[in-house]
Amino acid sequence: MFQIEAFGDKGIRVQLGKSISKETNERIRNFSWFLEKENIPGVMEWIPAYTTVSIYYDPYYISYELLKKRVASLKDNLSSVKLPPAQVIQLPVYYGGELGPDLSFVAKHHHLTEQEVIRIHTATDYLIYMMGFSPGFPYLGGMSEKIATPRLKEPRLNIPVGSVGIAGSQTGVYSMETPGGWQIIGKTPVKLYDPQRETPILLQAGNYVRFVQVTEKEFQEIEKQIEDGTYEVQTDLYQGE
Repeated sequence: MFQIEAFGDKGIRVQLGKSISKETNERIRNFSWFLEKENIPGVMEWIPAYTTVSIYYDPYYISYELLKKRVASLKDNLSSVKLPPAQVIQLPVYYGGELGPDLSFVAKHHHLTEQEVIRIHTATDYLIYMMGFSPGFPYLGGMSEKIATPRLKEPRLNIPVGSVGIAGSQTGVYSMETPGGWQIIGKTPVKLYDPQRETPILLQAGNYVRFVQVTEKEFQEIEKQIEDGTYEVQTDLYQGE
């Protein structure tokens, strides 16, 4: 699937799939790689989503029709791209307690123990389909339906940075302190967004996240290392299913 349509007066939207899937995500990554390689004059930025890529351009540099033609010419080359292997970024998480106040609810909702919820949550490498909502926030795919849980009836006004949550069949990590209605099951000390860092955004669409359970003591030690600037995020190459 490859459809191009106008998106406001300074944008176009390219539809690359009908539904959320790894195949669609791969096409989006390939297409984004081509956009970067082509460096089309007048294109200011592009935003990958679940099934689309939105491209914003300066109409004083390039017309809608010309940009549409340039973008359409990329279609036949998408399958030829050989992207480097995806990375798996490990995020240490302390589950339950004050940092994961909704873990017990998720467990009761599914007639599981808290440790069974943790085991299921840490058993998957989650594909980062896209980034959004707030700087550094990852939209992750692949969570087991065994722990899918409805959102809170009343959202909290402030969710702490690093909170790991579940909302329906999604899981994610709050990169900033914001309101939210997700079921909070734990917290990572790793900062997904740090404006003082050379690369402010830690994660990238197309890579994977692996949640790793740590003890309270380990959480505190990592937190201190992050404050000291001595902590290194652990990564692996994705080996596939």
